[in-house]
Amino acid sequence: MPGRVRRAVAVAVPALVMSGFGLWGLDRGGIWRDEAVTFQVARRTVPQIWRLLHGVDAVHGLYYLLMHAVLAVHPGEVVLRLPSVCAAAVTAGLVAALGARLARPRVGLWAGLLYAVSPMAGHYAQEGRSYALVAAGATGATLLFVRAARGGPWWAYGVLLGLTCWLHEFAVLLLLAHGVSLAIARAGVRVWRGWGCAAVAVGVLLVPMALVSRAQSAQLAWVRRPTVETAQGVLRTFLGPTDGVYWTCLGLAVVGMVGLVGRRGELTCAGVALPLVVVPPVVLMLVSQVSPLYVDRYVLYALSGAPVLVAAGADRVAGVVGRLRPGGRRVPTRSALRNDCPHDDGKSYALPLLQSLLTLAGVLAVLLAVVQQLPLLRDDRVPVHRPDDLAAVSRAAARVLRPGEPVLFLPVQARNAALAYPGAFRGVRDVGLGVSAAESGTLYGQEADAGTLRRRVARLDRVWVVADRNLLAGRWSPNSQAEQAKLALLTQEFVPVEESVSGAVTVRLYVRRSAVSRSPASPPAPPGPALPSPASPRPARR
Repeated sequence: MPGRVRRAVAVAVPALVMSGFGLWGLDRGGIWRDEAVTFQVARRTVPQIWRLLHGVDAVHGLYYLLMHAVLAVHPGEVVLRLPSVCAAAVTAGLVAALGARLARPRVGLWAGLLYAVSPMAGHYAQEGRSYALVAAGATGATLLFVRAARGGPWWAYGVLLGLTCWLHEFAVLLLLAHGVSLAIARAGVRVWRGWGCAAVAVGVLLVPMALVSRAQSAQLAWVRRPTVETAQGVLRTFLGPTDGVYWTCLGLAVVGMVGLVGRRGELTCAGVALPLVVVPPVVLMLVSQVSPLYVDRYVLYALSGAPVLVAAGADRVAGVVGRLRPGGRRVPTRSALRNDCPHDDGKSYALPLLQSLLTLAGVLAVLLAVVQQLPLLRDDRVPVHRPDDLAAVSRAAARVLRPGEPVLFLPVQARNAALAYPGAFRGVRDVGLGVSAAESGTLYGQEADAGTLRRRVARLDRVWVVADRNLLAGRWSPNSQAEQAKLALLTQEFVPVEESVSGAVTVRLYVRRSAVSRSPASPPAPPGPALPSPASPRPARR
């Protein structure tokens, strides 16, 4: 095939494969708490979203506005995740284009396919959050960076990276990775000047976001300092979670680092891919030793470098194999065949055929990796493998709640289920709510003060509570006075008599102690189906 056709195929095939994996099991039948935030915020009006961003989640502001337009078409679970599926497919194609530009179409094809079958890429392709879009923007910016360093315009690189940083500010670490690539290449003054101007423009564009998000840093209070085990986990996640895939990819990545430094001013494949996969996670981990900020999804875009590095190593191995005949003799090069040199034995089609077979062998190796990782890919499409399942909570609530019944959410984040699935809570009385989420410019609503809450609860003999089970068990304590007041009222004046859900989130009926003493005892209802335990006891997020 002509070179242009080979490059087009190398880009299109991984994009199609990623689309298939992204659409597979996209409708899980439920959303978890972070997706629920996207769902309920994006359905607010633009002025309400703008008001929210002044107090919380400014880092996701551009994404919420984008999803506002998307969900206006149809507010549903599948539509919520479709932008991420599309972004992941684009990223797989861009990874392939990056490998083809830095090496050859075969490297691009393998790299794009490795990205498409990565469990980490597949996970965030099916999540209604911004991280897949950030990965697409960062990979596209890296491709434009390579083009600019080879004589193309720098403005396109700066514009795309600036927009990507507004989708998530930690994408700015990509600038450091590209700077390291230029240092490895020993780039000339003209290239450094062009990149420096683009970097300054991106930094200036990001200043307002940085100032606002710094004031909202309390949202990351749940993040812990990364450890050596964290770094090892990232490496395994990037290269492959199963042992066979991991060790094979690690070995090929090491081989791919050969030729890291090329001629002066030359961006090599390893010189671009290695800093991309290493610099953002390492820098964020180091910063997090002082101020914890590191979460693996914040540097999802760094995953794009790993398959390129692995594919480059595989290409080197294939090159060695392709230059050997059975018996150890070297296959003649293309130039030898073309010039009818003494090595030519008349088999002028042997080399192209052998190269095609090697390319196909690489594709089959990726298919073998899919087979090894298939249980992980399949399990990831089940709601129980997400931190929580708000659809299960809403179904449990719908079975026991009746219009007019009082409900208390503890902590306030538990109201996320009602905001995401309002039908299950239609007609109930939210006794802890002061001002609704949309009107107060908050994620979950503004709670009533302790005095108002006491007056409302004083007239009640029973109240349903949707709560974090770890909080009710005393495994952690709320910081806000409103949450402490709700918890004190329950423990002092009420007793639980019925539970519909056990697990991460519980729906319990609490009855006033005096009412229990006046009525004959009755055994509590059996608990409902269990929900998965959350990764962190606090439902904080960003």
